[in-house]
Amino acid sequence: MTNPPKTGEGEEREGPVIRDKRRIDPETGEVREPAATAAPAAPGAAGSAPGATAPGADDGETTALKTQLAERTADLKRLKAEYDNYRKRVERDRVAVREQALANVLNELLPVLDDIGRARDHDELVGGFKSVGEALEAVTGKLGLQRYGEKGEPFDPTVHEALMHAYSPEVTETSVTDVLQPGYRIGERVLRAARVAVAEPEPGAATGGAEPGAAGSADDQNGGQAGGDA
Repeated sequence: MTNPPKTGEGEEREGPVIRDKRRIDPETGEVREPAATAAPAAPGAAGSAPGATAPGADDGETTALKTQLAERTADLKRLKAEYDNYRKRVERDRVAVREQALANVLNELLPVLDDIGRARDHDELVGGFKSVGEALEAVTGKLGLQRYGEKGEPFDPTVHEALMHAYSPEVTETSVTDVLQPGYRIGERVLRAARVAVAEPEPGAATGGAEPGAAGSADDQNGGQAGGDA
């Protein structure tokens, strides 16, 4: 025979369960946080818990985030390019302003340099005046001022100003025969063109050997035409 269960064993095992669902903790007086009672739905299970996000919604949100990221990246690149262009423009303007200011100062010193050059040509650059003149020329040279214009160099209308003109059999191209006033420049920028006298080859010197042949050809052609007319 089977022994009947003792009194109280089943009751203790299957007794009522009491759950405290009060929002306010009676001991601390603080609001209790609601406990999650629903277990997460297993993948592939039929149905879903209320508020759960479908896989398609996740893909749409990811795509939207990627689109926003690409837009923000493009904006940053555009702002960086604009800033780089602005910085280069400011640097270019700063250099241009400096060069213009330097050119203005050196332009005012050109008459003084002309006087120093004339005094040197007449052997009057002596004593303290010589030291001052050489020091001034050295300082302007450090600032980038260059003097140009020499006898015998080819004539260049972009840097020379011809005040006198002549023909000479001693030159094969238009050349500078005398420098009346030297020119000055800073780098490629001309502050003052050199005022010079120039000479060109004589008109018949360069083509003298070719003219007789050309004249003979013309005579032969005229003779041929005359014979044809006859």
